[in-house]
Amino acid sequence: MSRPLVIGVAGGSGSGKSTVVRQMLDLVPGVPVSLLRHDSYYRDHAELSLEERARINYDHPDSLETPLLAAHLRALIAGESVDVPQYDFSTHRRLSDTRRVDPEPVIIVDGILVLAEPELRELCEIRTYVETDPDVRFIRRLLRDTRERERSVESVIAQYGDTVRPMHLEFVEPSKRHAHVIIPFGAENSVAIEMLAAQLMERVRRTAD
Repeated sequence: MSRPLVIGVAGGSGSGKSTVVRQMLDLVPGVPVSLLRHDSYYRDHAELSLEERARINYDHPDSLETPLLAAHLRALIAGESVDVPQYDFSTHRRLSDTRRVDPEPVIIVDGILVLAEPELRELCEIRTYVETDPDVRFIRRLLRDTRERERSVESVIAQYGDTVRPMHLEFVEPSKRHAHVIIPFGAENSVAIEMLAAQLMERVRRTAD
């Protein structure tokens, strides 16, 4: 089995990473892909109360079990299946169930800190950074967290000012210097997404030949 094509997709919270990935895969229907999300690997702090867990800085690299994600990524590259943690963002806890991910010719790993972590970016053959204006990212995060994660508007605003923005400036934004491809305007940049899809399809075609 040829080495899978590993694509890393990074960018700020609310930049449109997941939408970019979805649109890219829509352009190559039928291509088998293993998808890993960095935010599935948030550490589980069962010893803390809900209030204490809510105060954790989830935008700092230390909040994520990156060595486990890197180990899973290496296992998939080697042709082995992995059991990915499932995370509940409303309780800030890992679920008891895991998600089985099987090895495929293409592996995509996304998350705000994928390119900030040397252990992850060194495993990515194509490193992509999705760049979107800060006000757009904030509005998207506000809508997502209130609608999908049962957060109050006040808590989202407080978290953005206390940790999200500072950590973006310290870790996420500087990591784009490691990107092979920077996608300005996020999911609205159809040209860049089509180029990535073409690269993905070419790799799959070469592997099949």
